Amino acid sequence: MATSLFFSVSGLLLLCLVIIAPNVFITQVEGRAFFVFGDSLVDNGNNNYLVTAARADAPPYGIDYPTHQPTGRFSNGFNIPDLISQEIGMQPTLPYLNQELTGKKLLIGANFASAGIGILNDTGIQFVNVIRMFRQLQYFKDYQSRLSVLIGSKEAEKLKLYDLGARRVLVTGTGPLGCVPAELAQRSRDGNCAPELQRAAELFNPQLTQMVQKLNEKIGSDIFIAANTADMHNDFIRNPTKFGN
Repeated sequence: MATSLFFSVSGLLLLCLVIIAPNVFITQVEGRAFFVFGDSLVDNGNNNYLVTAARADAPPYGIDYPTHQPTGRFSNGFNIPDLISQEIGMQPTLPYLNQELTGKKLLIGANFASAGIGILNDTGIQFVNVIRMFRQLQYFKDYQSRLSVLIGSKEAEKLKLYDLGARRVLVTGTGPLGCVPAELAQRSRDGNCAPELQRAAELFNPQLTQMVQKLNEKIGSDIFIAANTADMHNDFIRNPTKFGN
């Protein structure tokens, strides 16, 4: 997920996780913690702090954001985590690499996502420097350590993404890969989307949904929610009036 909200920078299969956990580890604070893992679908600025080619720090990114300035989000305005935060009445999470993520701001959660990553560790190698998924999970452990300064080490250790934490995990599939501008520039001569990449998305998304369903059956609860972003994107195109003028 990236020249628009639903496209992967790498143009490859992606996986993003948006996790909302009850704030049970902080007895004196009501609310929920919000954690974001993934790629450009949900990166809200971590790559701004990296030496990488996968950046969204120049126009036209951010043209519809309240400041009308690029923010590191691979979007013209808000991205998915922003909209979820607004819907549930929370402050938006800060990028984990943002130096302002200190003190009580840690209680809100954190965004660990990095544009250009994929399911495999070698995905996005062309961007030189990105925060791959294994590193994002390591950063989450670092987050626990930083949080322990506020709430104590015993309480921080209780913060786990599923066993003692997450209540809703949104797992997004991949968008229309063949329509990514970078792929259109390389593969298309008439402006049509690349059919082989479109087919890859069509094959991947239903299998992801099946895998998520099996995982929910295994744990006995609908914790994980699969989102088919290709279908969402196609719905925007076919029924634009449903989403505003």
